[in-house]
Amino acid sequence: MALVLQSLDDDKAEEVVQIDLRGRSSVADYMVICSGRSSRQVGAIAEKLMERLKERFRISARSEGKETGDWVLIDTGDVVVHIFRPEVREFYQLERMWQVPAGKP
Repeated sequence: MALVLQSLDDDKAEEVVQIDLRGRSSVADYMVICSGRSSRQVGAIAEKLMERLKERFRISARSEGKETGDWVLIDTGDVVVHIFRPEVREFYQLERMWQVPAGKP
């Protein structure tokens, strides 16, 4: 998880949100959602993250959406990363679906 967050920070991802999914989903332990300013930046953030995961942990993460650069999903197994253009992120509002409401554990 630390490498994912550092990689996103290094590549100037914006509005990074991490959501703890442990005990709530069998898909992954964490979800990370962030934005890039353009399709080109979204693709570059995704590409660099995948390179760093492979180099450091020998993880060949699966990804979808790099061709268009509107929304790239990277699945590392334990962490699912969503990288959006701001307009696409606003449209889908994944944070609202997965955030724990105030007052709930």
